[in-house]
Amino acid sequence: MSSHEALRIPAAPGGFDTGKIPALETDVLVVGAGIAGAAAALRAADEGSSVICIAKRPLGQANTAWAKGGIAAVLAENDRFEWHLRDTLKVGAGLTSREVAKAIVDKGPKAYDWLVSLGTQFDNSEDGAVQLGREGGHSTARIVHAGGDATGLEIERALGEALQSCPSIQLRLDTFVEDLLIVDGRCVGAIIRESAGQLVIHARAVVLATGGAGQLYRETTNPSGATGDGQALALRAGATLADMEFVQFHPTVLYIAGASRFLISEVVRGAGARLVDRHGAHFMESVHPDAELAPRDVVSRAILKQMVETQDTHVYLDLKDVDGDPRELFPSIARICDAFDLDLREDAIPVRPGAHYVIGGARCDLHGRTDVPGLYVVGEAASSGLHGANRLASNSLLEGAILGLSAGEAAANEPDGPRLRHRPDVSSENLDSTPSPNLHLEDVLYSLKSLMWRQVGVVREAEGLSQAIERIALWNRYVSRKERPSVRDQELRNLLTTATMIATAARYRQESRGTHFRSDFLERDDDNWCRPVLLRRGEGGSLEVNTGSAFEPTDLGL
Repeated sequence: MSSHEALRIPAAPGGFDTGKIPALETDVLVVGAGIAGAAAALRAADEGSSVICIAKRPLGQANTAWAKGGIAAVLAENDRFEWHLRDTLKVGAGLTSREVAKAIVDKGPKAYDWLVSLGTQFDNSEDGAVQLGREGGHSTARIVHAGGDATGLEIERALGEALQSCPSIQLRLDTFVEDLLIVDGRCVGAIIRESAGQLVIHARAVVLATGGAGQLYRETTNPSGATGDGQALALRAGATLADMEFVQFHPTVLYIAGASRFLISEVVRGAGARLVDRHGAHFMESVHPDAELAPRDVVSRAILKQMVETQDTHVYLDLKDVDGDPRELFPSIARICDAFDLDLREDAIPVRPGAHYVIGGARCDLHGRTDVPGLYVVGEAASSGLHGANRLASNSLLEGAILGLSAGEAAANEPDGPRLRHRPDVSSENLDSTPSPNLHLEDVLYSLKSLMWRQVGVVREAEGLSQAIERIALWNRYVSRKERPSVRDQELRNLLTTATMIATAARYRQESRGTHFRSDFLERDDDNWCRPVLLRRGEGGSLEVNTGSAFEPTDLGL
């Protein structure tokens, strides 16, 4: 099966005239400084490579730092690797690669030990043993936390200190990647923008670790920098992307009208908090045997359904059954709620779903390699095959650490490729001579967020998806004409490109599976759709969509 969408995607430039733009050289260029990017940079440096690690925000503002949950690993004597694998496969709804999942799950303790060796302070009990919590989709307690509900922040602190202290890593912050450089089909570096202007970085290997695209949605747990840059860069470079239709919505995001959204970690429900509606009715027990700890897509849809039935803008998280003082257990959440005069000991927290994690991304192997030589991708910008159609809670930090380390080692040993050359004439393909309209880009962004929430959100259907694709293509044509675009303009272009991939893949997959729920195709269809949806940039800039090889049905004994 194959089709073409009428979206014009410019190719990544084939080279650059370094006589006009300053240039640097390094062995490995890492784009992103969250857990996946930091792991890649540190391991590449350990392998003896020179590394430039760039981030478009200051350290501590990556998606990793916003992670309120933890990292999943088999550390308890009464836990088993096969149980963690089983949970991952079950939640992945038939599209998880057993080989990939087993390889990552088996290395969970090594990821934990590595983070501890860097100085990460995880929560321990009085006897010194690591504390383990349980989150949605897990059959037992295996989630490691730090600071109760500040795991990501603590991991980012330790990783940031390690990056800054490594002499062979050059950190360049407040730096934006405009495009990757492709020579003879191989990625050889990137064009970046800093406050002083453009700069070319030539590298034997480039590792994309740019994070997700939560800023596509009106309701999101993601920071402002989550604009789908890596997914869009990979597409323009010629890489294959997979599973873009699968966007995970976190069920419990603090909802106060007019206020910034804040993730209420799954650890709260793991500790006994219950979801109730405006009338105090507990509704999850009738939805799923695991109630509040059901997979996130199940909980998110149940919340939206309850909101409709009660004609309310949210539901509530009741902490009365939590074992212990919630203010002490969840200090970060308590501080945020205090700002809105909510006392966790007395008051229920108003919550609703929000975009949390883009499961799809550039297709890669267990070393982060894409199908573009010299280009690696890890973390949320990647599709490794671990998550399938739905991400098991706290598997993302685990994947970021394991694949980041593996990609860093592979990138450090990447053979040298062709060097930069003068920029070829790409004006006929990449440039549009039509004058740019006078657009208010922030208005376009707001409209895009609203459109994605309504028509490419928790529930989708064919007509709404087609309308979304057409509207996004129209905005993209206007925005792409702007001369001398700012970083904000280019982030919007990346968001539009990533939005098109998500909506196109969602329209193409005619079934409901995992986080992808089609109201016009309510059932899971293993006969036709137990396979990934793949996206590539076609000739002339069209978006090609088809399916990959079928997965073997997994017998979980359920």
